[in-house]
Amino acid sequence: MDDISQLDEVYNKFITNLEDWSPEGITEVNLKLLQSFDLLHYHRRESHDPGLTRYFHVVETPEKITLVNEQFVVWIVPDKIENLPVTYILIALNKDSIPHLEIVFQTQGIYNSSRLVLRVLEKYLQEIHETEDLLSHYKKKVS
Repeated sequence: MDDISQLDEVYNKFITNLEDWSPEGITEVNLKLLQSFDLLHYHRRESHDPGLTRYFHVVETPEKITLVNEQFVVWIVPDKIENLPVTYILIALNKDSIPHLEIVFQTQGIYNSSRLVLRVLEKYLQEIHETEDLLSHYKKKVS
């Protein structure tokens, strides 16, 4: 799906009840998550990171940034909780007529930097892609 108005409808449905739509709840970026993704020293890496290779169409509105490609829809949503900046990132698979929400994570405090958000986003996209490939492989074997 790449119709922006339809994507906005889906986004509004998700965002009004994020806890219920997110399969695993909202994951908070913290040291444990960074360690599991081998990102504890993300700021020391070279500026060219071969892992950041996905291409998206970008739609920016005052409310959010929407990234769309043939495989994923990503919404990056800035917010404030108790007057402190928080960023929510919603990742959905874009393979059906309606995107399927896979993961929601949030960053705040020292973890709320664009560079880190993009690194964590890429790691989650890789995880989802690998899982989808594995499921597809098993479906072919069963068929």
